[in-house]
Amino acid sequence: MKNFQANPDNINEEMLKSIGALNYDDLYSMVDKKAVMGKLNLPDALSELETQKRIKGISKENKTEYACFIGAGAYKRFIPAGVSQISSRFEFNTAYTPYQPEISQGTLQVIYEFQSMICDLTGMEVCNASVYDAGNACAESMLMASRISGKNKILVSKCINPEYLEVIKTYANASDIDIEYINSKEGFKTDLTGINEKIANNEYAGLIIQNLNYYGTIEDIDLIKEIKKPDKFVIITCVDIMNQAILKKPVDYNTDIVTGDVQQFGNPVAFGGPYAGFIATLDKYKRQLPGRIVGRTLDAEGKQAFTLTLQAREQHIRREKATSNICSNQGLAVLNSVVYLSLIGKKGLNEAVYLSAKNAKTLTEGLKTKGYKILNSDYINEFVLEVKNADEFIKKMKEKNILAGVKLNNNQILVCTTEVNSQEEIKNYINFA
Repeated sequence: MKNFQANPDNINEEMLKSIGALNYDDLYSMVDKKAVMGKLNLPDALSELETQKRIKGISKENKTEYACFIGAGAYKRFIPAGVSQISSRFEFNTAYTPYQPEISQGTLQVIYEFQSMICDLTGMEVCNASVYDAGNACAESMLMASRISGKNKILVSKCINPEYLEVIKTYANASDIDIEYINSKEGFKTDLTGINEKIANNEYAGLIIQNLNYYGTIEDIDLIKEIKKPDKFVIITCVDIMNQAILKKPVDYNTDIVTGDVQQFGNPVAFGGPYAGFIATLDKYKRQLPGRIVGRTLDAEGKQAFTLTLQAREQHIRREKATSNICSNQGLAVLNSVVYLSLIGKKGLNEAVYLSAKNAKTLTEGLKTKGYKILNSDYINEFVLEVKNADEFIKKMKEKNILAGVKLNNNQILVCTTEVNSQEEIKNYINFA
């Protein structure tokens, strides 16, 4: 047999001809011209050494040495050096997506420990092996509530992170779920006035609320606890998992599903990700959880073994009838969070929360002496600051190498402190404000 080498040009012509296209321009004629990429203006090829020098030069244009007072769902926290040293080991650091039954025992154990840690912090009975981020977790929990209740209406607090709200709206639109918003009241808290009367007709699948909410405020958990849930009504609480170290557990105030993000546990802000969301719930709802759950068992020799106990999604089999189409979890971000919590322990976690709150107290007291107003009172380390002009304030502070906060409107910004903010940084913030 003669060696045969296909001619790419001939193959391309045959492919175009088989689908009735004259050429590539004809093939893409239905695509908006704005979406079609023209000729790539690429430079000449570089050697590895030249490439490294070029990349290092470009990276120097990034300005990272700011005193950071930005939160709003992405927090600059202290990360022990051991986190990256352990999580970057070749046994863990792989491009393989850990969702198949044949995952290594080490990775399975890490995920199991992650689930256990989240359950410990939230008081829930079961947790999944993570999803993409907190917004995704909230939206998937909404779908859980709809399946559990059989209802397609959901109550959503307007005090939720606006980015999470956008994801919830997208999911709701695709799933024909109607969203009814609950407004905020003075002090940046969700107005739960009349909530029992509103849900008495049993038309709603549940309620989504955030605690600490987007504005850093502790919600009225006693009011949440007093909600008289109709049959199969589900309360979903999106928590600040870091501050759960000191806050009352959601299970203690009537919550059925807890969501959140573990970015604060050993994961750097890193110019926008990746993050890792989680969903924890009561045992009776475990088969509604998206993704997968790792369990611990014994093998044939009686030795401890870890395995994927539940794969509730089954999207590869059930397709459109699947619980969820999520087919991967944020494995390395989860690994970082487990290593972080293992290294600092409960005492270290409490200390980080205490230092963050202490820094917020120092900053707010200093700002008050200069005539500024803090618009919420029940906060821990994130608060709303009233200023004359938010844009000018943020710009002025940035010129002093201070990232002052997130603009909420023309005269309000959201300010956050963590344990990494030094006393000098806080003093400079007060002086330059």
